[in-house]
Amino acid sequence: MEDFRTTVNTTDAGLTSGTASGATYTTTATTAHVINGNFGTTLAAQTNTTSPTTDARTSAAFTALNDNEATCFVWGVTAAGAIAVCQGTIEDTQVGVTTTAGDFINLPQFPSLPDDFCPIGYSVHRCAPSASAWTLGTSAWNATGTTHTFQNVYELPSRPQSS
Repeated sequence: MEDFRTTVNTTDAGLTSGTASGATYTTTATTAHVINGNFGTTLAAQTNTTSPTTDARTSAAFTALNDNEATCFVWGVTAAGAIAVCQGTIEDTQVGVTTTAGDFINLPQFPSLPDDFCPIGYSVHRCAPSASAWTLGTSAWNATGTTHTFQNVYELPSRPQSS
């Protein structure tokens, strides 16, 4: 018998950073999702909500991103309707120029995800040579020398996009 269980986000959440000077996030829509074939509790639209500071998979604080490094975060909703985030690999980038982040050498890879987690989007982050260490949930989105790109998803692709 074929296995039809699936995990998908059925709503474009409109995931993006919140206030530039803060460490918040915003979604423009209430998310509806299916986890392993079961409907989960929706997450209401969020406006400048405090970003998580710990990885939903490991329960550890997120690892800081340093100069000439890149990482990705998968943003999701748990079956109970709570926002959760998991950090992917940290990869070196080409050496950037002062406040401009360098090009990717290798794209950061998505992390493994908890069983009760449905991705709603992911973000890719890079730090330039002039950047201070940057950490999701504690550092400002507009920190000098940092670049952040968001992508909303129906389901997680095989790898992050590079631009």
